[in-house]
Amino acid sequence: MTADPPSTDANPDRGAPPSRLEPLVETARTYARAATSAHTNRGAYAADWRDYLGWRTRKGLETRPLADAETVGLYLAALASGDGSRRRSVATIERRLSALVWNFTQRSLAFDRRDRHVATVLAGVRRTHGRPPVQKEALLPEHLLAMLDALPPSSLRNLRDRALLLLGFAGGLRRSEIVGLDCAPEDLLDAAGWPQFLDGGVLLTLRGKTGWREVEIGRGSSDATCPVVALETWMKFARIAHGPLFRRVTGKTVGSERLNDRHVARLVKRAALAAGVRPDLSETERATKFSGHSLRAGLASSAEVDERYVQKQLGHASAEMTRRYQRRRDRFRVNLTKAAGL
Repeated sequence: MTADPPSTDANPDRGAPPSRLEPLVETARTYARAATSAHTNRGAYAADWRDYLGWRTRKGLETRPLADAETVGLYLAALASGDGSRRRSVATIERRLSALVWNFTQRSLAFDRRDRHVATVLAGVRRTHGRPPVQKEALLPEHLLAMLDALPPSSLRNLRDRALLLLGFAGGLRRSEIVGLDCAPEDLLDAAGWPQFLDGGVLLTLRGKTGWREVEIGRGSSDATCPVVALETWMKFARIAHGPLFRRVTGKTVGSERLNDRHVARLVKRAALAAGVRPDLSETERATKFSGHSLRAGLASSAEVDERYVQKQLGHASAEMTRRYQRRRDRFRVNLTKAAGL
């Protein structure tokens, strides 16, 4: 079940808008939803808000203001300590706080996340429970080829999934960027970008976390492994000329709905298992090792070009972020110990 963001009019004293403004009200709500991704609006932030309200009820805190900094600080402490439930990770706690700030803002409730009741608790949580981020396994070219072999182009579903995997890998795309592609720059608020087919490949114009960027995906050395050919083949046989590129497939019927970004993660896990990638790992371990990010990490780890080109392709603001995705780079190519004379 999904939840819409709260009303843009959080003050009941303002009264209902004049009837002549009613068409604009829904338009404003649509733009408000577009301020964050659909996953954020309908999934994580909505669930986090419900969790906060439920915790307040269980603790008998209904009489305290929703945006009371001391109450929020206690909530963060409860998450970190596992009070009444399992202990949450630092990353989850930080996301919960962001969700609360967003929800407070939508309700016109003043809240300062730098308040000492919040900032000091969060700093203590980071210092006590902080751990290095757990990285997903990179899908290297040999892994991707094996996964494609496990998805022969014998059905519409496989044609779609082959195009999805190849485009995601070659473009170093986030899973939301993959499923958010439309056929053309239509006036759709939920679109993340569109492709433009050129002689040398396909140019993706994408709206990512850091704004708009262009991603060039060149043609491969073989039609069987070319992301451009795979995308063209999928669009041709699925008869997709407008709207979302990647859609649900039921038998021989292609739907009109856009795929959910979770499909990318499930596909990567399923295809890696079917292809026997990392046979030294159990099925459970492979389910935790591989995700949609494995495609981005695979490109970053495999492309033997200047690092700045990889950084541009992945849309990273810094080279340091790109290096986090490189699983097999030569870490000691620059030896400062020897350079210092030791």
